[in-house]
Amino acid sequence: MAEEQLVLDEAFTRRDEILQYLDAEIAVPAGDTTGHARLRMMANRREELRRADRGLIFGRLDALDRTVLRVGRVGVPSAGDDSDPLVIDWRAPAARPFYTATPVDPQGQGRRRHIRVDGREVTGVDDEPLDGAGAGELVGEGALLAALGERRTGRMGTAAATLQREQDEVVRADSRGPLVVQGGPGTGKTVVALHRVAYLLFTYPQLAAQGVLVLGPSLRFLEYITQVLPALGETAIVSATCDTLVPGIGVERAESREIAEIKGRGLWQQALSRYSASLVPRPVDLELVWEGERYTIGEHRVARALASATAGHSYHAARALFGQQVHHLLTDAIAERSEELLAQMEEGFEDLLARFDAGITRSDNRAASNGTTGTDVDGELTEEDLERLHDRIAADSGVAATLQGWWPTRDTTTELRRLLGDAELLRRWAPELTDAEREMVVGEPREWASSDIPLFDALDDLLGDVRPNEEQGEFLTDRAAAQRDWVYGHVVVDEAQELSEMQWHMVMRRCPSRSITAVGDIDQAEAPHRHTTWEDAVGAAFGTRWAQARLTICYRTPLEVMALTGPVLQNAGSRNEPPRAVRASGVEPWERTVDEPGLAAEAVRVIGELSERWAGGMVGVIAPRERLPALRAALPDVPVLSATEAKGLEWDATLLIDAPGITAEPRGWNGLYVALTRCTQEMGQLLVTHGAEAPR
Repeated sequence: MAEEQLVLDEAFTRRDEILQYLDAEIAVPAGDTTGHARLRMMANRREELRRADRGLIFGRLDALDRTVLRVGRVGVPSAGDDSDPLVIDWRAPAARPFYTATPVDPQGQGRRRHIRVDGREVTGVDDEPLDGAGAGELVGEGALLAALGERRTGRMGTAAATLQREQDEVVRADSRGPLVVQGGPGTGKTVVALHRVAYLLFTYPQLAAQGVLVLGPSLRFLEYITQVLPALGETAIVSATCDTLVPGIGVERAESREIAEIKGRGLWQQALSRYSASLVPRPVDLELVWEGERYTIGEHRVARALASATAGHSYHAARALFGQQVHHLLTDAIAERSEELLAQMEEGFEDLLARFDAGITRSDNRAASNGTTGTDVDGELTEEDLERLHDRIAADSGVAATLQGWWPTRDTTTELRRLLGDAELLRRWAPELTDAEREMVVGEPREWASSDIPLFDALDDLLGDVRPNEEQGEFLTDRAAAQRDWVYGHVVVDEAQELSEMQWHMVMRRCPSRSITAVGDIDQAEAPHRHTTWEDAVGAAFGTRWAQARLTICYRTPLEVMALTGPVLQNAGSRNEPPRAVRASGVEPWERTVDEPGLAAEAVRVIGELSERWAGGMVGVIAPRERLPALRAALPDVPVLSATEAKGLEWDATLLIDAPGITAEPRGWNGLYVALTRCTQEMGQLLVTHGAEAPR
């Protein structure tokens, strides 16, 4: 410990020197674009070093060739240019053996040391020989179990110091193409996904220019994880839920599970595509007025222009392209008429001369002071004349009004409400729906529900913007969050089993490169769709082109509680083995019965006991939805959640109330599986009786 304390002191001293240097450099204003880029880079580096107060060093590798490396949250160079770094970043390739070396596969290492620190003080070390002596199942078992035994704080902590081999393999997996990570409760899938983001941004800096999108199941969950990535030195992150992903629209009302399932089906993508295509006008003779004269663009020319404009473009992009082509066609038509008049004049129709001159004057509109050009000499329009004429046509309000009348701009809100509120339109453009399903959709209120957000996003993408987006905000995260069509370098989806097919389409639009990490547990699915396999859940979005990884070890939930999950998974129809717990808390799950009138008072009393027993940590309550209002009123200072709301969260102790009531809810066995696995130490149950003992 004394040896590691000396190294930690040296690393902090060097870090503080670098911070002082960066502060001085950043204080000097930049003079040009290169200077501004340099200042941004230094500011990011300063923030990264500043956040490394905890875990500046957490590990050491002793190689068989006597090379010694210290591993920490960020890299810290030595003062000398030729010296080895004091600390290597945990994301660097050289640090990988810290997570993956084993006695069977030592990867050139003789020993791994986990260093426990509290700020600037070393509080303990755990050595692991990698020569086969004293081999345990876990990497850094002492440090890991110490971390797991800490009290919960309501915010997710980093795990860079204690990542296990199967977790590290996910963190450093190839970023090309979708990766689906199946992990049961307590396997660390969320932590792994976030550390994967940090690793990818470190390894592929170009991703920072596009940003990374992290999609979570709820705002409570996003608040829970909010400190992880900044603590790892990464800030180019936009976090959202599927309900908050689209700027300018949000959920305004609740909806039934049946409606949510109908609107979540992938068939809507094609239905909306067909509907938006129907809004494009059909070819006709297009009549335009210029300077009091009428010009007709024939149907065949309009058809060619339409075909060219609509190929691969959104409604409004195609409209803009078509307008540009019309401006050229009208310019040509005016020039052709002028040439026809000239030809008639040259054939002896001198009575048309005045009309010709007047037409040219109107078309050209040049002041006498501009000098003499081509039309003054021979009556023909020069290239310069044609360009000026085209620009005038493009700016003409009359031509614009004619195009607007024939091919109007469209509002996404208006068009989606029109479609969803008209059974005949749905019959035409969404024939896959039954008559009963169409009537259910049409009968919904006009306010937006959660399942409407992906439909709005899809139609908004098909219609496109009337005007190009203007960049908003100084920071990448502000600009990305404000633009519906922002393309991210990578997307992480947590609780991915809950996404509908239309929500997956939302994800794919934001990451056409398909660089996606989806983590979840198919056995915890509670969404209205009935997916029971990942093939069902992501097939509509990914087809067969995706890879899967599995996390099989449960670190959070103790052995005593995981022993209860087998029958629950069986009743849920699971095809998976529950994750294998590797730690015991020494506290057996317990249950008590209480009658209905005394439930609230008993819950208050039990929560008081648990809070005292786990002082400094967190206690939570999970109950059926119908019981939440009364329990929240009785326990205003304690998280009281449904099983769905508790997903992804963890507490030291959980009080589960009325488990049979949870199983009676839609997909209730999956919900009970979630409820059972939220604690790190203790789980108790209150079974509610109605004059007789409740079933167990």
